[in-house]
Amino acid sequence: MPALVPTEFYATVTWLGTVPAARDSIRAELRDRLEFTFAGIPGERHEGLTRPSCSRVLAQYPEQGTEIANVRQVSIVSAEENAMIAAECGLEALDPIYLGASIVIEGIEDFSHVPPSSRLQAENGMTLSIDMQNRPCNLPAREMEADMPGHGKPFKAAAKGRRGVTARVERPGRLTIGDRLRLHIPDQRPWKLATD
Repeated sequence: MPALVPTEFYATVTWLGTVPAARDSIRAELRDRLEFTFAGIPGERHEGLTRPSCSRVLAQYPEQGTEIANVRQVSIVSAEENAMIAAECGLEALDPIYLGASIVIEGIEDFSHVPPSSRLQAENGMTLSIDMQNRPCNLPAREMEADMPGHGKPFKAAAKGRRGVTARVERPGRLTIGDRLRLHIPDQRPWKLATD
């Protein structure tokens, strides 16, 4: 029996970007295509098979900087959720460059809540394994505030539950704007204790 089930949910890649490793901010640069290796996106801030632990995993690794597997190689956000965030921040649209995003997709509702361990697979076989929902932080707000004073401050609250997901590369390959990704989800029921 397969562990992952292909769904009839598809997303279209509408935006691609990278955050250069040498940069001191999360501001991304627009790309029309990206190459992915097992370590992520070459030259990107989050590239690597491993990474130092951060504040998001303090309960597991109380000493920040502990070397752990890098499941945060890629940040994926949805155009639909970005539109909701933009509205709450008083903006007509939210430019993904402020988010440090790698990929913006369109077509999967409630995207930030897809099950952990789901896969997004391109028609060419390139596959991303979703780790979990990304949590909002103040870094995008800082970038937004620098260019649009007053519009960055509401970001963290507006992005709660809408910040997209982090992922790692399961099968390397290329993505270009316009590519379609199919969602594959784990073949298991929801955890009983979480639904009681």
